[in-house]
Amino acid sequence: MENAKIPPATGRRLPIYYRFMQNAYESGKLRVSSADLSSATGIDSTTIRRDFSYFGALGKKGYGYDVQNLLLFFRKKLDDEKLTKVALLGVGNLGTALLNYNFNKNNNTRIDIAFDIDPEKIGKNICGVPIFNLNEMEWHLKNSGIEVAILTVPSKVAQEIVERLVAVNIQAILNFAPEHLKVPNNIRVHNIDLAAELQSLVFFMKQYPMEND
Repeated sequence: MENAKIPPATGRRLPIYYRFMQNAYESGKLRVSSADLSSATGIDSTTIRRDFSYFGALGKKGYGYDVQNLLLFFRKKLDDEKLTKVALLGVGNLGTALLNYNFNKNNNTRIDIAFDIDPEKIGKNICGVPIFNLNEMEWHLKNSGIEVAILTVPSKVAQEIVERLVAVNIQAILNFAPEHLKVPNNIRVHNIDLAAELQSLVFFMKQYPMEND
C-alpha cells in the first residue's frame, strides 16, 4: 500500500505521530508500540496501524516501532528539514497569540511577517515578527518566497484578502475566519472554526457524558 493515495484524515494525523516520536526520542525511548502511541495521542490502535500501512512496513510484529527510524521517516514526509515561512494576516487577539506562540515546538515552521490595518500596530513587531500595512501586502509578499498564510481577519473581508493572496502565489491558507472561502482548485485551505469546535465539544459533553472511572 506504500504508493496508495494517502487519505486526508491520515495526513492530518501525521504531525501528531511526528510530535509523539519527537517526545519519545527526547526521553530516550528506543521503540514504542501502537498501544503506546494510542495511549499518548488518543487515537485508537487500529487507526494507527491502518495509517502506518499506507507507508509500507514501518514496524515489526512483536517488536513495535523503532523511534529513531520513525522520527526520521515522518520528518522527511512532513518536509520538516526545510524552513517554511508563513505570513499572518490580522494581528488582533488571536493573531497576537499566534505571534507569541509562533510554533515554538516546530523549529521549521515560522511566522515571518504579519499584516494589519491598525496604525497602532503597523511598524511594530511582536516576538521579532514585523507588522506591516495590509495595504502593502502584495509588495512585501510578491518575491518573498512565502507560500503559506494564516488568516485571522474578520469574516466580512476574508474573501477579498484571500483573492489578493492567490494573486501573489500563496499556495496554502490556514483560515480562522468563520467564512467559507472560494479559492482555485490548486490552493489548499484548512478551516479552523473555534466557535463551532467549542459548540461541538459542549454538545458531545451533554449528549454523551464520559463515564467516571
